[in-house]
Amino acid sequence: MPENARLSSSIGQFDLDFVEREATPRLLMKLSIQLHLAGLSLSNTVRVLEIFGVERARSTVHNWVHKADLQPDPCRSPDHVAVDETVIRLGDEQYWLYAAVDPESNELLHTKLEPTRTKVIASTFFTELREKHDVDDAVFLVDGDKSLNYACQRHGLDFRYERHGNRNSIERVFREIKRRTSSFSNCFSNAHADTADQWLRSFAFAWNQLI
Repeated sequence: MPENARLSSSIGQFDLDFVEREATPRLLMKLSIQLHLAGLSLSNTVRVLEIFGVERARSTVHNWVHKADLQPDPCRSPDHVAVDETVIRLGDEQYWLYAAVDPESNELLHTKLEPTRTKVIASTFFTELREKHDVDDAVFLVDGDKSLNYACQRHGLDFRYERHGNRNSIERVFREIKRRTSSFSNCFSNAHADTADQWLRSFAFAWNQLI
């Protein structure tokens, strides 16, 4: 599908019911949300609005993205699921990002941001993943992390060790997230964990629309 068709399709899915007394035309709000999630910084996004004669602060666009409450589509039934975790920094604090990706479609299925990593947290991540998607018959691809292996065993899921191959899909997602959060300091600088968690879900929605 051409990029502009995917862009138009995803814009149409934005729910702006949170808007009460916003003077900005809704189409420009949706365009701003999509451009930012597709990779444009908040600063450059407000410059695009200025082209249309609309002046808004970066924080305003950030609030639109947050309040839109975008989520990846549920009810996927992948044959394989690549799972992993990586470190994300929120200001001076370190958090762990758990993620699950369908390596065949490269769709981001679920994310979870936590201040630490434990077997209990990993198990909770799998519980949430199973509630959202039909993955009980999928083969989970893990890299030998003990907490993820424990979670697979506790949930009775089939898994195998794989460090490359199909697991490259989740590494691509992590690289893009880290690129975004390091270059766009106005995204995660001084952000609360719940705000970052919401941004990650919105990112997952946009990622799935544009891959």
